[in-house]
Amino acid sequence: MDMRSSRTASPQKRFSPVRVLEYTALLLLAAGLLYLSFKGVKWSDFRKGIESCNYYWIFASMFIGFSGFVFRALRWRLLLLPLNKDITRRETYHGVTIAYLTNFALPRAGELARCGVIAGSRKVSFEGALGTVVLERSFDLFCLLIWMLLLLAFKWAEFGSFLKEELIKPFAERFSAGWIWISAAMAAIILSVVIAGIWIFRKRLAKIKFFRKIADIVKGLTNGLMTAFRMKNKGLFFLFTFLLWGTYWLTSLTTIYAFPSVGHLGGADALFLMIAGGLGWVIPVQGGLGAYHFIISLALSKIYLIPQTTGVIFATISHESQALVMILCGTLSLISIAAANKIKTGSRKK
Repeated sequence: MDMRSSRTASPQKRFSPVRVLEYTALLLLAAGLLYLSFKGVKWSDFRKGIESCNYYWIFASMFIGFSGFVFRALRWRLLLLPLNKDITRRETYHGVTIAYLTNFALPRAGELARCGVIAGSRKVSFEGALGTVVLERSFDLFCLLIWMLLLLAFKWAEFGSFLKEELIKPFAERFSAGWIWISAAMAAIILSVVIAGIWIFRKRLAKIKFFRKIADIVKGLTNGLMTAFRMKNKGLFFLFTFLLWGTYWLTSLTTIYAFPSVGHLGGADALFLMIAGGLGWVIPVQGGLGAYHFIISLALSKIYLIPQTTGVIFATISHESQALVMILCGTLSLISIAAANKIKTGSRKK
């Protein structure tokens, strides 16, 4: 096992104009989506809606959201154990919560942050941890597609038209099918040429330090991806996956129960809002800010004819309650790791 993780656990990243522009652009995108979501909302109605919320259900959704962190950490540990059997539940939990916290500062950087947490323990290389994260996220994407297909199979009349008119049709109008196929073919050709070139000149490239480093990274990623075949307790992996997605659904359902104005919605509706909300969290803006509000309020308006103000209130409470849990748990994990490192440093000096 590669023990050189200390160099990759916490890489020094310098601020550059490109990074600043990227961060600013994403922040402006989030602000724009928030503006579109809240445009036309009467603040007096917004305040009344907030006051009518049953916060016992909101606290229940927050606890369920926290449980999801635990199940994700336990599941991730199963993938990491083939790389090092000494990986602890505490380490994977800290990695997961710090990942969520990081996404509020740097969108999509959370996955790198949690790999850094594990690599910092010097038990698994950064590349190996990253391979397990890619594997885990790919499996979650597959699960999301399964949920979407099941929902559309049984509830096409209610939800199919929304997906077609609000998501698929705008994409199809912007990008023609011919353009997509041509782009895919060009990408495949370029990738094939690159792979063939690397194979042909592999001996010469092996003498170059930069390419040796790239080879080490690819090897580490491959090692992490292969843990799916070496993982023990595969049944436990699927159980944690089921429990994880169960927390997502229950979080959506309990938030519905918290609002009398949408309390008539049921389990299938909670599943739809879970999927729609998941798309909002995936959009690369700070913590899903703005994107989540826009998608959820749009879905409630188009499918259930729920007023915009009510939809925005629902989205705001739902998003901010879970964001609070993410920020709190991530901050506590950072404090815990810092305290543990301080104790280790003190013991070494003695």
